[in-house]
Amino acid sequence: MNASENFKPILMVGMFLASLMIVACAEEGPPKPPPPAPAEYSDKHMPEGYWNNPEIIEQGKAIFTGAENIDVNCASCHGKDGKPVKAGARDFRRTEQMTLYSDAQWFWRVSEGVKGTKMKAWKTKLSEEERWKVIAYEATFGLKGKEYDVANKKWVPQGTAGQAPAAAGEPAGEGATEKAAE
Repeated sequence: MNASENFKPILMVGMFLASLMIVACAEEGPPKPPPPAPAEYSDKHMPEGYWNNPEIIEQGKAIFTGAENIDVNCASCHGKDGKPVKAGARDFRRTEQMTLYSDAQWFWRVSEGVKGTKMKAWKTKLSEEERWKVIAYEATFGLKGKEYDVANKKWVPQGTAGQAPAAAGEPAGEGATEKAAE
């Protein structure tokens, strides 16, 4: 074997590793909206008073981290702070992604799991109330201070859900400065 034949495998491995680095560093692109929730979940919404409620959030955290039930530990994939620790887990800190999910879509995915991923269904291990508490806690990572406005089908600053959007030229209501800063 001559020197150039010895160099070929090393060159090929180097090119392979370089291509992996390029792919790993590539932008993910704009977030894609999830599919709509099926009919049996489309009318499911966060119970009144759960969004941004410190007591509910603390209970949700205990479930999320496995402190409440060792068989349920969302943090083992999604991380204790919403930063995924396992490949493919949703990053709850990405506000631009999380605002694409209605509360019904979120509840559906937690309840039924996500096909083609490692996200399993939790409806057999968690009651409906417990699933909502987990979602209220998860929302604190990228949606803190917001709640889902069912009537207007969007995330809004806490306390403004159900209010009619301000018409053009009218003074905006409470939270307008927050909205403008987003």
